[in-house]
Amino acid sequence: VQLQASGGGLVQAGGSLRLSCAASGMIFSIRIMGWYRQAPGKQRELVATITRDGSTNYADSVKGRFTISRDNAKNTMYLQMSSLKPEDTAVYYCNAVTSWRDYWGQGTQVTVSS
Repeated sequence: VQLQASGGGLVQAGGSLRLSCAASGMIFSIRIMGWYRQAPGKQRELVATITRDGSTNYADSVKGRFTISRDNAKNTMYLQMSSLKPEDTAVYYCNAVTSWRDYWGQGTQVTVSS
């Protein structure tokens, strides 16, 4: 499984961004996909996950502001981020879980200015 994340950038507080994660390879084996983020000096943390049947889970810090979705026809996962805050600044990574291992994308930088 290969994952390619895109869509990061610089945005002002209160603004919006949409991240994309295109999956290729043995995509039929993916059970869960998700977004994680890592801010400077901090550990990587869960942002949101989505299962094959569309069930979602969010970190408390992003509930009501971020929406995770997937387009199975395009083999792509999205993270719509709204009402962005400076504390959302981080490198965002997409993740795919199969029965035998996790896969990670290369990360995309999101910077929110105050």
